[in-house]
Amino acid sequence: MSAARPLTTLRTLAVIAALPLLLTACGYGSKSTDDGKQTPAAAAGAKKLSADEVKIGYFPNLTHATALVGVQEGLFQKELGGTTIKASTFNAGPSEIEALNAGSIDIGWIGPSPSINGYTKSNGKNLRIIGGSASGGVKLVVNPKKIKSLKDVKGKTIATPQLGNTQDVAFLNWIADQGWKVDAESGKGDVSVVRTDNKITPDAYKSGSIDGAWVPEPTASKLVAEGAKVLLDESSLWPDKKFVITNIIVRQDFLKEHPDVVEAVLRGSVKTNAWINANPDEAKASANKALEKLSGKALPADVIDPAWKSIQFTDDPLAATLNTEAEHAVKAGLLEKPDLKGIYDLTLLNKVLKAEGKDAVDDAGLGAE
Repeated sequence: MSAARPLTTLRTLAVIAALPLLLTACGYGSKSTDDGKQTPAAAAGAKKLSADEVKIGYFPNLTHATALVGVQEGLFQKELGGTTIKASTFNAGPSEIEALNAGSIDIGWIGPSPSINGYTKSNGKNLRIIGGSASGGVKLVVNPKKIKSLKDVKGKTIATPQLGNTQDVAFLNWIADQGWKVDAESGKGDVSVVRTDNKITPDAYKSGSIDGAWVPEPTASKLVAEGAKVLLDESSLWPDKKFVITNIIVRQDFLKEHPDVVEAVLRGSVKTNAWINANPDEAKASANKALEKLSGKALPADVIDPAWKSIQFTDDPLAATLNTEAEHAVKAGLLEKPDLKGIYDLTLLNKVLKAEGKDAVDDAGLGAE
């Protein structure tokens, strides 16, 4: 298998390579939540699986609500019995991939771009995608005084979360579809693309330093609460309005050594998604409670209500859309054509789905042999 390599300068490669290490060293990239406030304790006397504990990672984002709610409501722990679940949160995909590589986490909720990068850079040796979690929840929001139509985006300054991240690739692809030119690495061209951490994007919008942003929820709705308008929902660009925004990955060695633990986490994920979809208001409140514990502040109704409605929670990893997103990264010049054969192993997920009376999901020909 040939590894994919980002087509960036050596200097940029060095910065990108060092960033996850810097984030982890500074404590910025991850935050332990195994303090009893967020992670339920294993039931006393419950039977342990093949591992004493399983370490999971996810973002404090609504697009990771399967993990937020599953941990908050004890749905994962119920399936794990006496095996303890230890949760950590991350602010960026590279830091979560670094934690996976280092063995700091075993299973993670993460976006498609870092999954692709993590898989290809390791020649397919460090991770597998084992399930889906969420679709949608990404919007182009703009200052309505400066941008009134899609054609007005040309010549403006638009933020994305990170160079080469899932939303950045999607925006660069959309720009190309308009016939406009932008240098992917510098972000300069017919549109000025500035990479801005989601935490500071609302302040950048308020200050007028950006005219809009292509961002996931709840950042998009935070901008709308500041007066921005939704110009485009990314789901409108995809067949059936579905595309992967969050999937579940696992360390390959952990999958091999502890398949029963991985299966239990997947069973918890499937049951969590079913509960979320059956109880949307209660699930929304649970996710917000989890976010409050992690960040110290709950999302206000004018942010969480529209954000929640734009996200679909699904067990299907929507594998065909991940392959398309990889093609978009190649088109933008951020990735050489990758070999993604083997990135998926949906065996355990489909076993769980069958037991729950649900249809099997497809790996779009990218499954492990």
